[in-house]
Amino acid sequence: MKSSRLRRRAGWTLIGCSLLLHMVTVYAFAEHPDRLAAFTVMPIWIWGGIGLLCSTVAFWFLRAPLSLIITGIWAMTILLDADEAKVISNIGKSPPIPGAPGTANGRPLMRVVTLNCNYFLYGGNTGLGGDPSTDLRQWDPDIVLLQEVHPHQVRHIADTLFQGRGDYRIYATNGVVTRWKITREVNPTEGGYRLQQVTIRKPDNTDIEVVNVHLQSAATDLRLWQRDCWRTHTINRMQRRKELNIALTILADTPPQKPTIFGGDFNSPPGDPIQDLLRADFRDAFIEAGVGWGDTFQRRIPILRIDQIHYTPQFKALRCAAFTTRRSDHRMVVADFLQSS
Repeated sequence: MKSSRLRRRAGWTLIGCSLLLHMVTVYAFAEHPDRLAAFTVMPIWIWGGIGLLCSTVAFWFLRAPLSLIITGIWAMTILLDADEAKVISNIGKSPPIPGAPGTANGRPLMRVVTLNCNYFLYGGNTGLGGDPSTDLRQWDPDIVLLQEVHPHQVRHIADTLFQGRGDYRIYATNGVVTRWKITREVNPTEGGYRLQQVTIRKPDNTDIEVVNVHLQSAATDLRLWQRDCWRTHTINRMQRRKELNIALTILADTPPQKPTIFGGDFNSPPGDPIQDLLRADFRDAFIEAGVGWGDTFQRRIPILRIDQIHYTPQFKALRCAAFTTRRSDHRMVVADFLQSS
């Protein structure tokens, strides 16, 4: 009898915890207040996993239909809100394949790759350590956005990919490499921000703007029981919002309606509220055309999609996917675009 009371008490406690966690999670991920940045830094499916565990264990204790209902609510919440689930509608689309991107509707596709190189610190036994050039070369990209890279490494990648016939620009620890000609470069005049913008002229004499960002590194303190942890995450998000605003302000000085690629390491997932700044003018290549598991960090067990490629409506994303490279602690993102005529 006593054991039965304990089981019921444990079951109802777990149901209560699951319901409370669900209310907090829905509010936090719907409203994204800065003061809860420490909570939303983890993907919603992690909190959902905890809630599901509580409700399913509660069913084992109680055998009550209510616990199954809560389990179903959690499952629907994860399915509707998780970034990883938003590409379900892309089932049937093809991923990019190694080699040249090819054509669509009789016109050549443009391939863009973004990769945080982490200063070539990972993998490989060559003199350049974790040199990612081999992994990049198999994709035959037209434009490569690099973050956490030294100037000599940018030059090495450009020479390896295009045998000295390409072009590149370096700013702070960012680099843009392309097979085409860079005609203009605009960067922040102060602040040491890792923001880079270039104008690239294609063979048909049309220009596109390319913005390469590496926003403020994410806070990693997960001691949620400490007040300083919450304060750190709040300030961290505000700094990234400021940096993204600066990048968009620089871009606003370019001629309107110019085709633009905006990518790099955002150090925040697509659901982060700072990315509301992009949604009016840009589309997310992975949401529109991505297949597979799109998360890019950390490469061994990727749980966050912080490396992204966005684009203006003058382009159409046809293929996009994230690929593991042993040369970095990030996965690289490869996207193929068709530009409107």
